[in-house]
Parts: sequence; structure tokens; C-alpha cells
Amino acid sequence: MIQNKPEQSLVDAIIRKGILKQEVYQATLKTFNTFKTEGESLILKNRPAIEKAKYPLLFSFKDRGIFEFRIKFGSDILIFFMHSNIFEIPRDHEVMKTSYVKEDKNRSYCGIIHIFNFLADSFKYNRMNDVGYCIGRIFINRERHYFIEGKREIGLLYNNFPTSIIEKKTIRDILESSIRFTLNFDLLTPPFDNIKQVTAGEMQNTLDSFSISTGKRLGFRFQADIPEE
Repeated sequence: MIQNKPEQSLVDAIIRKGILKQEVYQATLKTFNTFKTEGESLILKNRPAIEKAKYPLLFSFKDRGIFEFRIKFGSDILIFFMHSNIFEIPRDHEVMKTSYVKEDKNRSYCGIIHIFNFLADSFKYNRMNDVGYCIGRIFINRERHYFIEGKREIGLLYNNFPTSIIEKKTIRDILESSIRFTLNFDLLTPPFDNIKQVTAGEMQNTLDSFSISTGKRLGFRFQADIPEE
């Protein structure tokens, strides 16, 4: 019996892993492109009604390339960002305990689409110290099964990885849920101690150029979280 050469085994492993990651990437990219299409459609469908409001209100869609698009509404921006890399779900994650993943470990490799919420003025006035909030991230494997980690209704409604396959209706629901959550996620006044000292140089700039961070639920950073209300 002829055994495979070590070099051949190495090449086979590289090919298998490369194909797996390409399949996951293509499934995630296809999903992200559907997010773009549905996001733009949502804007076009509802913009006429919003434009009839008493005051001019922002409601727009902007495609920013392969991995990003933005939806602006009122004083907020939702940034949808697809990571270019593929990730394996951590071993201690609940998803890894399902029979779906145990039957085929390759199902635990996923692409990720992040949903970030920022204040529209942060970008309009170039306030680079303002903070944003990750309200959800969508995990998609090569079979287009998905689950979501997120805040409140965004994460609670979409968490059955073994049976959930992402479709247009699902994507539309995620878009609408993200907007609704953001509308109810209001800007809070910063603590007084954070703003009681300002340098002369800062006072010479416009108020919007202050180095004082502005953000919803001040103190947020992506690696930290806040308790649910």
C-alpha cells in the first residue's frame, strides 16, 4: 500500500481549507449584496412619505463598495460592514453544541456582517472622537444558515442556526428591526465631569470639533457592553 507523501497531504489540506473558506465567503458576499438591494429598496419605497414630514428628514442609502453600505435616517446612521475574512465559531459557543455542527464541523466556519450605529453628525462634522455602537452581527456559513448576536429584538428573533436559512424576507426583517431599535436608542447627556474642563485651543474651534466624545449611552466601546435595561 502506497502512502501519501507529506507534501501531498499538506497540499490536500491547503486545498480543502481554501475551498471551504471560499464557499463561506461567496455565501456571505451573496447575502451582503442582498442586504444592499433590500436596503436601497426600503429607502426608495418609504422616502416619499418621509419627505412629506413637517421638517426635512434624512432618509438615504449609500453604497460604499464591496464591504460596506450605509442607511441614514433622522439623526442616525446604520453602517453595514462585511468582514473580508472567515471565522470559526468559538468552541464554547452554544451553537457548537448543536447536532447540526457536530455532524459537520465545517458548518462552524462563518462570514460576519456587522451592524454599527453612529450619530449622523459624527461624520457630517468630522467628530472623530464620537463613539459608535455595534447593535448586531450576523454569522453565515457556506449553507447560508445563520444566527445573529445582537441587542434586544435584533438578536432574540434570529438565533436558530441549525434550521434558519437566510432569505430576502429575513434580510428585510433584520433591516427594519435594526432601524426600529436605533430609533428607540436615544442620545443621553454626557456626565458633567466629562465636559467641565475645555482647553483654549478647543474653544477656538467649532463646538462640533471638541475632543469630547459624543455617543449614545456614553462610555461605549466595541469591546465593552452595557447592561440591558
